[in-house]
Amino acid sequence: MVKFVDEAKIYVKSGRGGKGCVSFRREKFVPRGGPNGGDGGNGGSVILIARQNMSSLLDHRYKQHYKAENGEHGRGKDQHGKNAPTLLVPVPVGTVVKDFFTGEILGDLTEDGDTLVVAKGGRGGRGNARFATPTNRAPRYAEPGEEAEERTLLLELKLLADVGIIGFPNAGKSTLISRISAARPKIADYPFTTLIPNLGVVSYNEGKTFVVADIPGLIKGAHEGTGLGIKFLRHIERTKVLIHLLDLSPLTERDPIEDYHQMNGELKAYSADLIKKPQIIAPNKIDITEAREKLKEIKTYFNKLGIEVFPISSATGEGLQVLIKEVGKRLEILRN
Repeated sequence: MVKFVDEAKIYVKSGRGGKGCVSFRREKFVPRGGPNGGDGGNGGSVILIARQNMSSLLDHRYKQHYKAENGEHGRGKDQHGKNAPTLLVPVPVGTVVKDFFTGEILGDLTEDGDTLVVAKGGRGGRGNARFATPTNRAPRYAEPGEEAEERTLLLELKLLADVGIIGFPNAGKSTLISRISAARPKIADYPFTTLIPNLGVVSYNEGKTFVVADIPGLIKGAHEGTGLGIKFLRHIERTKVLIHLLDLSPLTERDPIEDYHQMNGELKAYSADLIKKPQIIAPNKIDITEAREKLKEIKTYFNKLGIEVFPISSATGEGLQVLIKEVGKRLEILRN
């Protein structure tokens, strides 16, 4: 199984430009040969390129230094130095590139093939042949090549999903994504079974699809670093709709209404934008008799708030088609 890594620190350095050459023609029958020093070649640039076939920043945990080649120096006989090749560094689609020290966002690579120049190669220096004039026919100077650029970058991967599934541990997020898509996450009855986000593609409305991600379980105090913390919340920053799962099982002894407010508190603590995203409330595990009884109370509470709920059972599949249809409808509204 490929390890999922959504953050990496890398160092990049471009190539410096080659030196221009100081040279003069030395031909047998040309006693006053003119300057013929060639230009130096340009240094190589370092460019990040988004690749759809990459799903993690794992490669950049093992290789953290990327240096492009220097340009060749110019030579006599008007020979220019060779330009150094560009160094392409692949990253997953959805990578946000930041300056490690300032936090400045340098780019956001959201499409396959998107590129970002993170270190521009130095320009090659001009040889002395470039400086010849009618009044200075034998210039004895040339330009040095431009210096290389170097910087330290922070790469952050944000999954590109249309829909994010949120909820406390054991609310049934992994089971839900396994029922509505082909994703097969690890499922077990203990906290934090999901340690990485899982992506799945869901079909609806005659061949249309949307991408859904289940986010590792949050708990109260996550914004302060409790449990898994809130680092995985970056993966729902790009989502358009959230499915908010509420656990109605009597075995957990949880209060679904209290969970609802606590979860929204964690979202708000992370980002004011997250709390503004449309949420579809989905009370889960209604296949359990006690849960179905509790559902009446939940419906009454949310109806007073003007919020429609979509009860489901991830285990039996009850209510899933209604939920998928509602998600599709919300997405269509947002896309139009």
